[in-house]
Amino acid sequence: MHDIEPYFQWRDHYKVEKDPRSPFFDKEYSEFQFTQKIYNYYIHPQWDFFGSETLYLKILFTDYDQGFAIIELIGEWNDAIGNDIMFLKREIADLLINEGITKFVVVCENVLNFHASDDCYYEEWAQEVGEEFGWICLLNVRPHVFEEMRDTGIDNHCYVLPDTHMVSWRKFKPRNFVEHLQSLLDNLPKWID
Repeated sequence: MHDIEPYFQWRDHYKVEKDPRSPFFDKEYSEFQFTQKIYNYYIHPQWDFFGSETLYLKILFTDYDQGFAIIELIGEWNDAIGNDIMFLKREIADLLINEGITKFVVVCENVLNFHASDDCYYEEWAQEVGEEFGWICLLNVRPHVFEEMRDTGIDNHCYVLPDTHMVSWRKFKPRNFVEHLQSLLDNLPKWID
């Protein structure tokens, strides 16, 4: 797992540690000291801790004028024991919502497992971004994670795009990607089979 680093090709466009409105402003990163772990596995030092012991993230890009953020996750998303959605909502989403972010792209390719609790935080998050103007999209979700999310009813509050509908987001620049994703979402129900 230590070889999986957050997507870095957009760093010429945005660096979370240089953004004074970011939760990780002024954070110093190491390329060589591996101190963070998910269970017994070290992860790349570019991932950010936000309160969960098993799930880390990287805010890849934020555009305050257009009101969107792109976040990449790695690890095990555990709402049942660790209440990871609470940490994601309170420590990251709430801060970004206060800065005017209403569209959240959450890249889930590296989410290896998902353990559900209930959908309360997802519902709160969706209400706060406003369903008329904003949305939350969980992107490229692995099949077994997708099934667990479906059984929990997260689809009532978020777009959930499984990896069987793989969206090749890396080929875009951030703003072009969100425009592309918006046009895709405009033609889809929240839940995709």
